[in-house]
Amino acid sequence: MTLDIEICSGTEAAGQQVAARIAALIRDKPDAVIGVATGSSPEPVYRALARYTDDGLDASGVRWFALDEYIGLPPGHPQSYRAVLERVLIRPLGLHPTSLHVPDGGAADPDEAAEAYEAAIAVAGVDLQILGIGENGHIGFNEPGTPFSATTHRATLTESTRRANARFFPSTNAVPVECLTQGLATIMRAGRIELVASGSHKADAVAAAVRGPVTEQCPASILQRHPDVRVNLDTDAAVAVYESS
Repeated sequence: MTLDIEICSGTEAAGQQVAARIAALIRDKPDAVIGVATGSSPEPVYRALARYTDDGLDASGVRWFALDEYIGLPPGHPQSYRAVLERVLIRPLGLHPTSLHVPDGGAADPDEAAEAYEAAIAVAGVDLQILGIGENGHIGFNEPGTPFSATTHRATLTESTRRANARFFPSTNAVPVECLTQGLATIMRAGRIELVASGSHKADAVAAAVRGPVTEQCPASILQRHPDVRVNLDTDAAVAVYESS
C-alpha cells in the first residue's frame, strides 16, 4: 500500500496541517478517542490544536490515550509521559487531567498494568493515533525486532533510544531502562494514523518506514499495511524519501 505523504515547509506547518484534521474529527465526533505521542515532532501539533480550542473548539468530550510511559519514575516526575502530556496537551487545551489515560509505570506488576491498558484501549477504540518515529524506526517504544503481533507490553529501551532521550534527563544513566508501550498490533487497530517527523536525523528512518521492506527490523514499516495513514514531514525529514523513490 502507498502511504499518503505530506511534505511541509517546516515543523509548525506540519503541526498546523495535522491539528486541522484533528479539529475536524472532534467537530464530527465530540467524544472521539485520540492516541497521543510525546517527543519533539508531535508538539507543534498540540500547539496548533490549542489555538483551535482558544477559538472555541470544544474538546472536553475527547479521551486521550498515551502511547507509552516509563517504568520506575517517581509520581509527578517532570519527564514522565503523563506529566509531559499534561504540560503540552491537556493544560493548553483547558482539559481535565482525567481525560488523559496513561499506562501505569509505577504499578507493582508492570505486566499486569500492560494487560489492563491494552484492555482499556480495546474497549475505547482509538479513532486517530498520532505517532512520532525514532532514528532506528521505532514507534512507541517498539524497538527493532519487536514482533508485529505485539500488544501493549513491558519493553526494554535500547541504548540508542536512551541516549536520544538523555536530553530530557541529567544524563543517559538517569533515563529509565524499561517502559510500558502500546504494541504494534495495538497501534494498527487505530482507525486512522498521523505520523509526524522532522529533521534530517529522522530522514533514513522515515525512508525505511515508507519505502523500504515491511520488516520487524524497522517497526514503523508495518504502517504500510494500514489502510489510512498520513505521513507528515518537514523538508529535512523527507530528503531520503525522495532519494528512495
